[in-house]
Amino acid sequence: METFLFADLSGFTALTEAHGDEQAADLVGGFCVAVRRLLDEHQAQEVKTIGDALMLRSGDAAAAIRLGLCIVQDVGAQHGFPLVRVGMHTGPAVEREGDWFGATVNLAARISAAAAGGEVLTTAATRAASEEVKGVELRERGRWAFRNVSAPVQVYAAVRQGTQLVWAAG
Repeated sequence: METFLFADLSGFTALTEAHGDEQAADLVGGFCVAVRRLLDEHQAQEVKTIGDALMLRSGDAAAAIRLGLCIVQDVGAQHGFPLVRVGMHTGPAVEREGDWFGATVNLAARISAAAAGGEVLTTAATRAASEEVKGVELRERGRWAFRNVSAPVQVYAAVRQGTQLVWAAG
């Protein structure tokens, strides 16, 4: 089982419009460098970049959740970065020439797209695969419907213990 994470800069299109392509590209470069510094520590690998997003993979769901929180709260707090969002899902996938494919990857991307800036969202599959993650709470957000996904998906927000979380209904 693999856990796939998508991390991206929330509001990137507006940032590009406001500050121009060069500054936006520089910001993405800095974001990617900052995330890459965390990968070894969290037993994760970069699969690829997709515009302002990184696709990451980990064989350890608990480490992936901790990585997601570091990306959102630590990297996202760095000066100059807009809010960062992360979504993830755990399950089987197919690897071809260094890239990964399948329903697990597709759902991870959908979860990421549904996350608000500053939020780490995960699925019940990732929660089950991670068991208990020390210092982290997985707060139930309900069952969400996603485009081209046959059944509603149980979604959780990962937060560091003691963190206040306010969100709009998904």
